[in-house]
Amino acid sequence: MSAEVDAPTLKKWLSDGSEIALIDVREPGQYGVGHPFFAVPLPYSRFEIGLAALAPNPGARMVLCDDGDGVAQRAVGRAAGLGYRNVYVLAGGLSAWREASYTLYAGVNVPSKTFGELVEQKRHTPRISPQAVAAMQAAKDDFVIIDGRPFAEYRKMNIPCGICCPNGELALRIQDIAPDPKTKIVVNCAGRTRSIIGAQTLIDFGVPNPVYALENGTQGWFLAGLELEHGAGRRYADVVVSSEMGELRARARRFATSRGAGFISAEEALAWLADRSRTTYLLDVRTAEEFARSGVPGFAHAPGGQLVQATDQWIGVRGARSVLLDSEQVRAPVTAGWLRQLGHEAWILGDGVAAASPHDWRRPANLLDLPQLTPISLRETERGLRASTAWQCAATSGSRRRATR
Repeated sequence: MSAEVDAPTLKKWLSDGSEIALIDVREPGQYGVGHPFFAVPLPYSRFEIGLAALAPNPGARMVLCDDGDGVAQRAVGRAAGLGYRNVYVLAGGLSAWREASYTLYAGVNVPSKTFGELVEQKRHTPRISPQAVAAMQAAKDDFVIIDGRPFAEYRKMNIPCGICCPNGELALRIQDIAPDPKTKIVVNCAGRTRSIIGAQTLIDFGVPNPVYALENGTQGWFLAGLELEHGAGRRYADVVVSSEMGELRARARRFATSRGAGFISAEEALAWLADRSRTTYLLDVRTAEEFARSGVPGFAHAPGGQLVQATDQWIGVRGARSVLLDSEQVRAPVTAGWLRQLGHEAWILGDGVAAASPHDWRRPANLLDLPQLTPISLRETERGLRASTAWQCAATSGSRRRATR
C-alpha cells in the first residue's frame, strides 16, 4: 500500500507554492465527467507511456487519484518501477473529494478554457457574431478570417474562406496574411476560448488592424444555420517574408517581459535541467514541419497555440518551470507571456534553436524492466485477429445456445 493523502490536505498542497502533480489515472470518459480543477489526465491504460513526459522529474511530489477502486494504487507500482519515489494516492478517491465539498469540473483543459473566459471578461476582447461575418462576406468587405486551430482540426470543418494560422503562429505571420492595416481580422476556433486568446494576442502585440473574435467559432456558425467548409487547404505560408523581423522580435520581447517571462542562456537552462530539486520542461513551440526538420533532441514538440489552450497535455507538475524554444524569438516569447499569465513559470531560450543545437538536452531514460517482445508481421497480425474473432463468435454462440436450454 502506498502513502495516502486526504482531500483537505491535498487541497492545501495544491496552493502551498511547492511543486505538485495531481494526476487522474481514470480513462478519458471518466475524467471528462468530473475532476479537480488542477488534475491532469493520464489514464492507467497509458500510464507508463506518458508519465516521463508529463512529470519528467522522478523526485517531484505526485498525487494519483481514481474512483477509489484501487487503480491509483496499481499505478503507484508502475510509477515506482519508473523511479518515482514521492507518490501518494488520494484516500477514498474522487468520492472523498466531493464529500469534502470540493468541486469536480466537467470537460477537458479546464484551467486553460477558464483562463480564456477570464481574459475576455477582463480585457473586453472585441467579438463579432456569425451573422455579421456572413454579411461582411456577402458585401465583399475587406477582411480575413483566421482559423487559430491546428491544420488537421481546421481541415475537418472551417468557416468558408478561412485561412488556417494557429494561434501560436499569429504574431509571426499575420503581417504576411493581412499586410494592409485597414483589413479587418476575425479569429475563430471550434468554440470560444482559442478565438479569444488569438484575437487578444494580436491586439496586445500591437497589430494595427481591427481585430475580432468570432462568437462561438465553428459551432456558432453552424448553429446560426450557416454552411461550413470541409477539407480546405488554405494556410499560412511556410516561409515568413516580413521585412520587419527585427521589429517583430522587439515587440515579442516587450510582450514577454511585461508579463514576467524572461530570457535565459543555454548554459542556465542546462543547469536547471541538472537540478533534480525542480522540474524543468523543454518545449519547442514551432510548427510540426519545423520540429521534424530541426527539432533539438530533448525538447518536446508543443505548438504554441495549443500549449496555451491545453497546457495540461504537456505540463503535469504545478509550480514547475518551462523553457520555450523557437527559431526567430517571436513565437516563444509570445507563448511564454501567455503561460506566465496562466500562472506558469515560463522562460525563453535566448537565440533559440541556434543556441540549443550544440548541446545535449536528453534526460536519462526511466524505463520499466519490461519483457522482450517478439516482433510480429502484418500478415501474422491479420491471421491472429481473424482467429480471435472466430473464437469470440463461437464462444458467444455457445453461450446463447446454453442460455436457451
